[in-house]
Amino acid sequence: MNIDVLSVGHASYDLVFSVDHHPKADEKIVAEDFLGCGGGPAANAAVTVSKLGFKSAFAGYLGQDIYGEKHYQELLESGVNTSLIIRGTSPTPLSTIIVKPNGNRALINYKGKTRALPCQAIDFSSVTAKVVLFDGHEPHISLPLLKQLQQQGIPTILDAGSVHEGTVALMNEVDYLVCSEKFAVQFAGNEVKALARLAQLLKTVVITLGEKGLIWQRGQDSGNLPAFKVNAIDTTGAGDAFHGAFAAAIASELTWNEALRYASAAGALCCTKIGARTGIPSKLEHEIFLNNPL
Repeated sequence: MNIDVLSVGHASYDLVFSVDHHPKADEKIVAEDFLGCGGGPAANAAVTVSKLGFKSAFAGYLGQDIYGEKHYQELLESGVNTSLIIRGTSPTPLSTIIVKPNGNRALINYKGKTRALPCQAIDFSSVTAKVVLFDGHEPHISLPLLKQLQQQGIPTILDAGSVHEGTVALMNEVDYLVCSEKFAVQFAGNEVKALARLAQLLKTVVITLGEKGLIWQRGQDSGNLPAFKVNAIDTTGAGDAFHGAFAAAIASELTWNEALRYASAAGALCCTKIGARTGIPSKLEHEIFLNNPL
């Protein structure tokens, strides 16, 4: 398997409800729109890589239920290599997402008794990737793979959405830590302190800040990048699209500033439609936006 980006981690199925306000206690409201689609940080990143015109694969778990089957078919239709997916009797994780008109959202995640895959669950010996992206949700298969990639000199990226067992285990080992504002606040209280502390531990750190753009540090160099201006409909999956596009940019050996702008454009475009999967841009949409941003 020769691919550009391998994404390792979480796959879920998203149930997205559009509402005019978040419900109060004991309140019954009617959704104005609904979308069911695949989700999960690593899975969304894999789809992003593929839609941008690169060879992509996803490694993780999907249940043998209706949600797992729907998601599996979505990945196939998006051109993602699915040969590293483990199917089982445990349920496919679900996410209920409530989206308000301003694009803000609330999420309810459910995994049931589904647990992270054991360390030997997937054989990666046949995989040759230019870049590997982890989201920390499959730490047992990720850590041995990461050690192997370090020996091979293959660039690795961690999508750190929050501080948990998996992200803590991987964060000091990857070449690029690309974390959310939530992770930064949990780690050090705010993004400025987090960047300073993380830069002492890693060569390259990026902290994404939503509509405020991002900040970064590489060795002694640091900077920021404003966010692209878009009409945000739903921010679900924007970070996942950013990470997938960033991994594709590293695989393409873009310059540092080009890579950040490339990833930021994908994240911004993802906010312009309901649902993470529907918002992920095609190669053409992405190219047009990069050349003529709103």
